[in-house]
Amino acid sequence: MSDEDVLTVAGVRSPFLARGPATAREAVVFVHGNPGPKEDWVGLLDRLDPGVRAFAPDMPGYGAADRPRDFEYTVDGYARHLGGLLDEAGVERAHLVLHDFGGPWGLRWAADHLARTASVTMINTGVLLGYRWHKFARIWQTPLLGELFMAGASRGMLKRMLNAENPKPFPEEFIDRIHKNSDRGNKRAVLKLYRASRKVQEMSAQLSGMLLQADLPALVVFGAADPYIPPRMAEVQRQTFPRAEVHVLDGLGHWPFIDDIDQVAALVLPFLRRQLVAAA
Repeated sequence: MSDEDVLTVAGVRSPFLARGPATAREAVVFVHGNPGPKEDWVGLLDRLDPGVRAFAPDMPGYGAADRPRDFEYTVDGYARHLGGLLDEAGVERAHLVLHDFGGPWGLRWAADHLARTASVTMINTGVLLGYRWHKFARIWQTPLLGELFMAGASRGMLKRMLNAENPKPFPEEFIDRIHKNSDRGNKRAVLKLYRASRKVQEMSAQLSGMLLQADLPALVVFGAADPYIPPRMAEVQRQTFPRAEVHVLDGLGHWPFIDDIDQVAALVLPFLRRQLVAAA
């Protein structure tokens, strides 16, 4: 595999970033959320040990991935696509590293493939028991209001909105990346996904019950200033992952790996090393 390659599942293309030996059957799999894309993970990808296989795909509707109108923009649809990517890549066991909506997508796949899930790292995400959707999600879930909000989303508005919600200003390249990928197909995907995911309590309870039986090794890392998924959700993960290591980082927001990659890497990389050694 090259540094960036493409996998296709059911006719839907997902470009991805790859590291390490392409023939390894065990891999660290990074799954972005909304708004993504795969480049969010470069800071962690580049710090992995050279012998570790890893890849980070763009999921449908995000980044450079396809945005087909007829894709199933639901948690189940994304989980199936992720499973197809793993199958196409020859990954038999996955160490999942998840963020934002990548949490429900990846955990849905894990719940259906417990034997293939080696560990789970959740960064500002997880099984959202007792969660209520944030204000922007509620806008996107509202017909017409969501469309109007999306239509007015300029780069300037995006920058002001994100920086106002974060404890520190985002790098300009981060804002550029999000805006660049926010085309009509991406906006359509976001609206469909959030409108299909209104019943977050029902979905989370089902996931928790399925995952609890496996008692998977888990790491939870949260920025304490997350305005979208409150940091109390970090401790909630112990209800599903009893052995979870939980860390809440002061002064960081919803994208802690953008705010302070060194602090996040200092937690994530040792955890992954321990899981990879245990698996070996």
